[in-house]
Amino acid sequence: MKKAVAIILIAVVIFLAISVAVLLRGVQQATQPVIELQQGVSTEVARLLHPTPTIIPDPVTIIHEVQSLARLETIQYSVEKVITAETRQGPFGFLFGDRLLLVAHGLVIAGVDLADITESDISIDTNGMVTLQLPPAEVFIAALDNEQTYVYDREVGFLRRGDVELESAARLAAEKEILEAALSDGILEQAQVNAEAYLFRLLGSLGFSNVRFTSASH
Repeated sequence: MKKAVAIILIAVVIFLAISVAVLLRGVQQATQPVIELQQGVSTEVARLLHPTPTIIPDPVTIIHEVQSLARLETIQYSVEKVITAETRQGPFGFLFGDRLLLVAHGLVIAGVDLADITESDISIDTNGMVTLQLPPAEVFIAALDNEQTYVYDREVGFLRRGDVELESAARLAAEKEILEAALSDGILEQAQVNAEAYLFRLLGSLGFSNVRFTSASH
């Protein structure tokens, strides 16, 4: 008798477990369309609030000039600069002001333009001493790295729209500051030293062991 009761209880438990599983599966299937709809709506709302910009390049490309270069790049600076640009600040800045914080990353590349060397700048004496007058070092490139430059923060007054020219002005100021920082750190002097060292090794590999450099006036 007890054995029969136990079997019946086990059967009831199994039946209840199967029923609960079937019920949960049915609920899941019934609510799945609602969940998918909610996810779809969330995705569309995200697209509306944070739209992906569409870039359409003009199919026509105009090349204005092609120029041969003989530049010896001898040094590169990677510079970071934080720029604050603002307009209409003051007691009512929270209403009419516009302020942004730009984290700028830029490159400054300097070297010597070998195209400026003429025959009169090179001489060899009877002892085999080579005298080479190099043109002064110059900055070839001073530009922002657009992939790493970004607006960290921006505050626009309640009663105005953001100034579309403010970020452009901040970027121009950043390029100028990055160039001035490199110049102040002696990039041109180091570029000249590096150029002489490179050309000394080059001329040495060609058999000219005695080389003297002179610099043209700026």
